[in-house]
Amino acid sequence: MYRIYIIEDDDKIGAVLKKNMEKYGFEAACATQFRELMPELEAYAPHLVLLDINLPYFDGYYWCRQIRTRSSVPIIFISARAGEMDQVMAIENGGDDYITKPIPLDLLMAKIKGVLRRVYGEYAAAGHDGTATGAPEAELNAQGLRLHLGRGELVWQMRKAMLTKNERLLAECFMRQPGRIVSREQLLEALWDDVQFVDDNTLTVNVTRLRKKLEELGLPKAIETVRGQGYMLLLGDQQEGLDA
Repeated sequence: MYRIYIIEDDDKIGAVLKKNMEKYGFEAACATQFRELMPELEAYAPHLVLLDINLPYFDGYYWCRQIRTRSSVPIIFISARAGEMDQVMAIENGGDDYITKPIPLDLLMAKIKGVLRRVYGEYAAAGHDGTATGAPEAELNAQGLRLHLGRGELVWQMRKAMLTKNERLLAECFMRQPGRIVSREQLLEALWDDVQFVDDNTLTVNVTRLRKKLEELGLPKAIETVRGQGYMLLLGDQQEGLDA
């Protein structure tokens, strides 16, 4: 399920957007800490951000630049400003698209679905070897471990490993929730598609393969089995805490 993070200080608009996202099967959350957005945003780890321009403390352009220093998550501006220069500034500051208020919800949903397909979905997954290509800017970072979603490439320090499609999907699940238990049900759902049913044994095999690639990068014991619950990605201090 894709997660949408809504940065909108008008509670009524935020509630309408959240309800509409959930209506279409997305998970959604509204920002609450407008003085310092980044901790809340990073904890939620969204797949896409809806960003207003007129916000308390700092405007949307500022927050778009801040997000871009840490993430290449897609950002769609939503604003009452209809001027051409506002849209130019939104794109130049790192935005992916722009839509003016009052928000036509059908058009907004079409834009959201289009961006998600381009970055994460069928348009991104066109590699001849089964690994995703396109959208090379999309990247996850968990304590220095980087996953290029478009290329299916895992990077730790100066070492790189290419992942299969299933390994990439699992790595994405773990890296969006480092230090947290990811259930086997969540992982099976990530691997399953309309064409191929994935059983529990297939999940175990793919987790084992991902573990091996992490070991080759210099990260032994990075994926911990939590008996009866699932798995957990442990990096850096998290591993030290477990060993202690």
